[in-house]
Amino acid sequence: MVREEKDQRAAEVKFNNCAGNKGVRYETNSPDFKVRADGTMYAVRQVQMASKQLILMVTAWDPQTLGRWEAVVRFLVGEKLQHNGHKPKGRKSGPVDIVQQQSDTLLPWRQHQSVKGLRRQKRDWVIPPINVPENSRGPFPQQLVRIRSDKDKEIHIRYSITGVGADQPPMEVFNIDPVSGRMYVTRPMDREERASYHLRAHAVDMNGNKVENPIDLYIYVIDMNDNRPEFINQVYNGSVDEGSKPGTYVMTVTANDADDGTTANGMVRYRIVTQTPQSPSQNMFTINSETGDIVTVAAGLDREKVQQYIVIVQATDMEGNLNYGLSNTATAIISVTDVNDNPPEFTTSTYSGEVPENRVEVVVANLTVMDRDQPHSPNWNAIYRIISGDPSGHFTIRTDPVTNEGMVTVVKAVDYEMNRAFMLTVMVSNQAPLASGIQMSFQSTAGVTISVTDVNEAPYFPTNHKLIRLEEGVPTGTVLTTFSAVDPDRFMQQAVRYSKLSDPANWLNINATNGQITTAAVLDRESDYIKNNVYEATFLAADNGIPPASGTGTLQIYLIDINDNAPELLPKEAQICEKPNLNVINITAADADIDPNVGPFVFELPSVPSAVRKNWTITRLNGDYAQLSLRIMYLEAGVYDVPIIVTDSGNPPLYNTSIIKVKVCPCDENGDCTTIGAVAAAGLGTGAIIAILICIIILLTMVLLFVVWMKRREKERHTKQLLIDPEDDVRDNILKYDEEGGGEEDQDYDLSQLQQPETMDHVLNKAPGVRRVDERPIGAEPQYPIRPVIPHPGDIGDFINEGLRAADNDPTAPPYDSLLVFDYEGSGSTAGSVSSLNSSSSGDQDYDYLNDWGPRFKKLADMYGGGEED
Repeated sequence: MVREEKDQRAAEVKFNNCAGNKGVRYETNSPDFKVRADGTMYAVRQVQMASKQLILMVTAWDPQTLGRWEAVVRFLVGEKLQHNGHKPKGRKSGPVDIVQQQSDTLLPWRQHQSVKGLRRQKRDWVIPPINVPENSRGPFPQQLVRIRSDKDKEIHIRYSITGVGADQPPMEVFNIDPVSGRMYVTRPMDREERASYHLRAHAVDMNGNKVENPIDLYIYVIDMNDNRPEFINQVYNGSVDEGSKPGTYVMTVTANDADDGTTANGMVRYRIVTQTPQSPSQNMFTINSETGDIVTVAAGLDREKVQQYIVIVQATDMEGNLNYGLSNTATAIISVTDVNDNPPEFTTSTYSGEVPENRVEVVVANLTVMDRDQPHSPNWNAIYRIISGDPSGHFTIRTDPVTNEGMVTVVKAVDYEMNRAFMLTVMVSNQAPLASGIQMSFQSTAGVTISVTDVNEAPYFPTNHKLIRLEEGVPTGTVLTTFSAVDPDRFMQQAVRYSKLSDPANWLNINATNGQITTAAVLDRESDYIKNNVYEATFLAADNGIPPASGTGTLQIYLIDINDNAPELLPKEAQICEKPNLNVINITAADADIDPNVGPFVFELPSVPSAVRKNWTITRLNGDYAQLSLRIMYLEAGVYDVPIIVTDSGNPPLYNTSIIKVKVCPCDENGDCTTIGAVAAAGLGTGAIIAILICIIILLTMVLLFVVWMKRREKERHTKQLLIDPEDDVRDNILKYDEEGGGEEDQDYDLSQLQQPETMDHVLNKAPGVRRVDERPIGAEPQYPIRPVIPHPGDIGDFINEGLRAADNDPTAPPYDSLLVFDYEGSGSTAGSVSSLNSSSSGDQDYDYLNDWGPRFKKLADMYGGGEED
């Protein structure tokens, strides 16, 4: 610790304002120090201060203006001790930074008190901070300080140090001579790597016993200006609105210096080096030298002239001293953002267009504008409005998003007969409002002239759909109405012709000239063409314009009902028990007419024949229903036709005699017709029923036998022999031998293998693959040639060659060394049997033609042709 004496001058604080420092008072935040009116700071009592540093806050305030100002006063306290161990005479005032010299020797500090004389106190070490400059060039090791204990005269003492930089990583940055107490630094220091070290010094005797209490050693690395300021970004992007006033904030650039920021080495200052372009002024921006804030300093920012500025900013340490400080640069790109300071203007004051009448969604004129603001932004996007000339809203103006043109579009059809031309006044503005102080231009308004062209319009029926009412059944040729159309083309002399377009029942005719409609047939309300009493027909009206135009009209005829349909009895058939009072038949009537030409109905039995009223009776239930029942106690089972007269309530009324077929049958106790009774009621006796059943059984038996016979025949067809019987199979075998000698008599062949197998089941069920040579292949066979009935020398050779070619191309033929069948004789062969070749010649047949068949038939010619016998 270091002690500050009472009333000792510590520092001097001076304050100057615009009016001088007269009347200014000072205060400190420490009760141990005060400031006189002249700015001198002094200690009011003896103060023991830490050896590292002391920071005080001094406040200056003016009682008249009530203004307050603050300043920081920092003391870096050191002590230069004398070798005799006595207290120093005094201290240097003000912030003091004492660096120990290499020759200094640090001794234990003896503390004294001036109370009743001098009294020795306990010894203790007082070691001021040790300051080491960074980046020292040596030589190393370099002595920093010598530590001594005043007991070294009495005993031998060993000194040592511990802590980070000594016995902790980084290791051996500092070491100490254990005998002399000299402490060294072994290598250059880097404050940016580590700014301070805290070590502890120890003093022990030769036996390792502690002689002095450990003392703290604080080693501070003195900063050197060895680091340039580094910008956080090499390129900064900012923006400012065009037309901004001077002093408008733009952006902030920041540079960091690794050196000590409390010293000039790390105090960075900023300045603008260059500005590109230098328009409209070479100093459009300025920068706060301490904070790096870039603001506008001149007026005249115009995006339409300069859209972007490139500013080179320099950061320099040593508080901006260009002679001693280190510098670095960065680029600030400042974009001038657009504001709506240019109103849109029409490129011409008048526009014109043309539109055909009755057309919608067509563009009739394109309005072009010029806007110097940023394209495709709200400040550039145009909005068009029609101010006058279109009270009915026939037109609208849409904006083309690409070209910003205004497209005058028809949204409501115009009529040439009503308006032949339109004079529109349009105005254009931007999507965004204009900037403050900017007024609309005179050229933001223009006139648009739109002329309407006449086209041939279709005639139309003023009343569509037209409805008329009349009674059904009017006679043919009756004039119903005149259904005429109007041609809207008043300025064209055209004639209108009429024709039918749709007349489902073909009941109407129309006059082609005047549209008069007459009946071509009797109109019937009960027809299927009537829907809800209305008949509908469509007519066409066409003019003779170029090109012709036509329109359609619909005529609806409401037909009033008349009583022209007699009622029909329902139901047509019924069933009743043969005994009365068990059940009855409910009857009603249907009438195609409508009210009042329908019910209530009158039901009655005719007087002829008399048996009707004798056997049956009708009881009325209400206006639409009645009951038919038996009058007598018993009626034989059977089917009876009962005539009933039904009369409607029309004016005049219509009646109809309908026949209802009543089936009378025996009933069970529940009044239901029994099954036998129902058959009996149909008029069939027991014998007839039995006969019908026998016929049904015989028919079923015949069908069953027919099915069995068909199955058997199908089976026989599949199992039928594919070849002829052995006794009928006499073949002309041609055998090829690979060696001479021998003949047919020398060969012992089993010809049964060449016969048609009795059954083909084993062939049909065999899996696909190579078949045995004695089996006939199953599948599609080639069409072998048919041997001619009348032999001819040339035909035999052709026949054999064609058979050989067919066999070579036959996929179902056996292998080449197997027997090839060229044809079959006997049954199924178109040629006759040649079995006679085995018999002796009878002399009745001439075989001389065998001599003409070539060498292959020489043997036969010799045997049968009259040659010499072997």
